[in-house]
Amino acid sequence: MNANFLQTPIDYLKGVGPNRATLLKKELGVHTFQDLLNLFPNRYLDRTQYYKISQLQQTNAEVQIVGKITHIKTVEQKRGKRLVATFRDETGQMELVWFRGVKWIRENIKINVPYVIFGKTNFFNGNFSMPHPEMELLEIHEKSIRSAMQPVYPSTEKLSNSGITNKVINGLMQQLFLESKNAFFETLSKPLLEQLKLVSKKDALLNVHFPKSQAHLARAQYRLKFEELFYIQLQLVRKNLVHKSKIKGYTFDKIGENFNTFFNEHLPFELTNAQKRVIKEIRNDLGSNAQMNRLLQGDVGSGKTIVALMSMLMALDNGFQACLMAPTEILSVQHFQGLVELCKELNTSIELLTGSTKASKRREIHEKLENGEIDILIGTHALLEDKVRFKNLGLAIVDEQHRFGVEQRSKLWHKNEYPPHILVMTATPIPRTLAMSVYGDLDISIIDELPPGRKNIKTVHRFDANRLKVFHFIKEEISKGRQVYIVYPLIQESESMDYKDLMDGYESISREFPMPEYQISIVHGQMKPADKDYEMNRFVKGETQIMVATTVIEVGVNVPNASVMIIESAERFGLSQLHQLRGRVGRGAEQSYCILMTGHKLSSDAKTRLETMVRTSDGFEIAEVDLKLRGPGDMMGTQQSGVLNLRIADIVKDSEILKIARSYALQTLKSDPNLASDENRPIKNTYAQLVKYRNIWNYIS
Repeated sequence: MNANFLQTPIDYLKGVGPNRATLLKKELGVHTFQDLLNLFPNRYLDRTQYYKISQLQQTNAEVQIVGKITHIKTVEQKRGKRLVATFRDETGQMELVWFRGVKWIRENIKINVPYVIFGKTNFFNGNFSMPHPEMELLEIHEKSIRSAMQPVYPSTEKLSNSGITNKVINGLMQQLFLESKNAFFETLSKPLLEQLKLVSKKDALLNVHFPKSQAHLARAQYRLKFEELFYIQLQLVRKNLVHKSKIKGYTFDKIGENFNTFFNEHLPFELTNAQKRVIKEIRNDLGSNAQMNRLLQGDVGSGKTIVALMSMLMALDNGFQACLMAPTEILSVQHFQGLVELCKELNTSIELLTGSTKASKRREIHEKLENGEIDILIGTHALLEDKVRFKNLGLAIVDEQHRFGVEQRSKLWHKNEYPPHILVMTATPIPRTLAMSVYGDLDISIIDELPPGRKNIKTVHRFDANRLKVFHFIKEEISKGRQVYIVYPLIQESESMDYKDLMDGYESISREFPMPEYQISIVHGQMKPADKDYEMNRFVKGETQIMVATTVIEVGVNVPNASVMIIESAERFGLSQLHQLRGRVGRGAEQSYCILMTGHKLSSDAKTRLETMVRTSDGFEIAEVDLKLRGPGDMMGTQQSGVLNLRIADIVKDSEILKIARSYALQTLKSDPNLASDENRPIKNTYAQLVKYRNIWNYIS
């Protein structure tokens, strides 16, 4: 078969025509024969079994019965008519009912001829009936290439209303197989097929659309899932290898005065083994002549900032500048203050650039940056503006990278002759399977231990009815000199309602904790930035004991003396958000607590989230549960979802296949980097076609 056959526009398939083509393109993204072939069924109806009328049960399952229509009548009703037919087999009788298309059905139905009917049954007054059954004459049913397992394809309301039913799509699929004569190219190499005992591409496609049995279907799905994940991993692994060989980076070959002075004299605490390991990995990257592209994952409080600083000091020792970009002003100010404090004994120049930096200060920063007087620049998106030019940027660190889009990251590349080394940091643990797919072209470092002296945060779930006990507990903690956060949910669509919840909560807390004995700060999204900062600072300085806030404190605020985090309406938060909020406490040496408050009505997902939070504080375990609950698209935010737009595989359910696919992709490219061998020719050809026709991977990490 000609390789371009599958790139034929869908308009040219017999039975499609211009109107149907427009709908298929718009509703299902089916533009070519290839797209139709890759429109895999959502589920299957098992039509291997034929029921007798006497065997029918009162279930909602779809059943298939062979019998004859012996009698037909029209029944008048309030609106229009319904058609009722008596359907019999040798064991009993039931009714078939139609409310639409009555005239046409009456004229075309054959009496006393064997039919196969299929549909859901209803049970009423001791009798079974089937509304709007699918019907086919037995002799036609026995001749068609239709499989025993009937595929159900993705659909939309618009398609159904325009008459493009599942039956129609099924018919188009049969037509496509007839026209292609089932001559599909093999896309995997012989050794792969043999080692993994995979069925051929031809058999897999036939049995995923027209399965002969459950067993045939399972083998076909496994083969197609493996192939899809294998090519994504092949692309990502290859991108990483090419990156290392082609994209030159600056070589930082010396560890000099800045790094050594800081390490030997000013480290505030002993580094954990995980931090040492990660610094070593980064040091190896920076010392090679390839551009570093590394993702640093570490839970809240695991000490990523120190690792970032020590990486920046390596850049300074080699005569380069460094920058750190954070998603919010609060977070960038905190990074700035933290780094200035850590570097106070070093001779380094650190500046902060955000949206609210005054114009005169901005001009001064632009000038000093270009002539090399600034060593480290910290800021928000403001760093990406064209006016911001470095003398020689050697290392760019991006914090909480999932909040930055692709174009924004690529701007950092173009600030120099060579792209700077890139270190991406995140406190949102990303499950391994997702990291392999979304960041598979980055090298990944993980800080998986907390600094010594950190106690585990005790997490409990309490119902609203126990509020008085919770207030009593807060008073005890405050009497020990501790501080408390009380956080309310913020859901954009209902800001006024949330504001009311927050103010109601604030009032009842003010009654329970009256002045002058207690001082309360309040922070929410409708306040002016200056007022927010004022309230935050009062809490940071210890002038207030309670901070009542919406989720604006999710990232950034560091108050070691705060030991209690109370999350109101905890069922309205996502898992990763709950975990982030919990990370605001437990920053000092004292025992800290996180109390999840909810009402009694909880969905099963909410129960799972709360149970997970109480059970574990391991960010990676929490992320795995989150991935199962929410799915990959939601978790990564839309800008990352390109790579997750999978046709048949599912990153959560097929994580085992994903691991196998990645290891085989690595193995294949290690033994044959250019896929030049004869046995890898099918892989090379398929890969070239994918890159040409499916532009899913051209995003910069």
